[in-house]
Amino acid sequence: PIDSNLLKLLIPVAICHGLGHVTSNVSFAAVAVSFTHTIKALEPFFNAAASQFILGQSIPITLWLSLAPVVIGVSMASLTELSFNWTGFISAMISNISFTYRSIYSKKAMTDMDSTNVYAYISIIALFVCIPPALIFEGPQLLKHGFNDAIAKVGMTKFISDLFWVGMFYHLYNQLATNTLERVAPLTHAVGNVLKRVFVIGFSIIVFGNKISTQTGIGTAVAIAGVAAYSFIKAKMEEEKRVS
Repeated sequence: PIDSNLLKLLIPVAICHGLGHVTSNVSFAAVAVSFTHTIKALEPFFNAAASQFILGQSIPITLWLSLAPVVIGVSMASLTELSFNWTGFISAMISNISFTYRSIYSKKAMTDMDSTNVYAYISIIALFVCIPPALIFEGPQLLKHGFNDAIAKVGMTKFISDLFWVGMFYHLYNQLATNTLERVAPLTHAVGNVLKRVFVIGFSIIVFGNKISTQTGIGTAVAIAGVAAYSFIKAKMEEEKRVS
């Protein structure tokens, strides 16, 4: 059961949950999937900044330095990305900020309820948050130019099937991500998200045939190397803490 205090805590989290997913999808529509995930590799940087400056947690300088290649790599990839446009870039950045807030404050809510309950509540609240802007900005056009055009292109059966499986996998991924967040620190969770993006970027290039420039490929590799360096330093620090 939820009380008024938990509801006050979860409403901003749910708003960020909804905003993060909406802006992610706007970015996917505007630029190549691989580019969106390269930008979203910056999530640990936003998470580190929020942990230090909002929550007051001390982030060691070595961890900050390990995140520098992530920022440099994403910058390199952005400069020569063939599908670059500002809508895709800004949407992915807004998604980063939204999900950073969501993970930090979801962690706070988990002191009073488990991760499955937290995700259930923020999903339900986010649905109600998203309905009014969906009706205001899209309204009847959603049926006319959204559903009807999609059905005309792929057929009713495939449209409903794809919509079902996209929703199912989206839910399962986010449910598991929230369950993981209950067991690890927000910053570690963000790094796990970046490692997931390595797979998504590679998979999207193979399956969708996304063309990337040499500099974009190098930038993506540099960003991922930064995440690997962070993971190594973080694991070593936690091991030293356990020993002492």
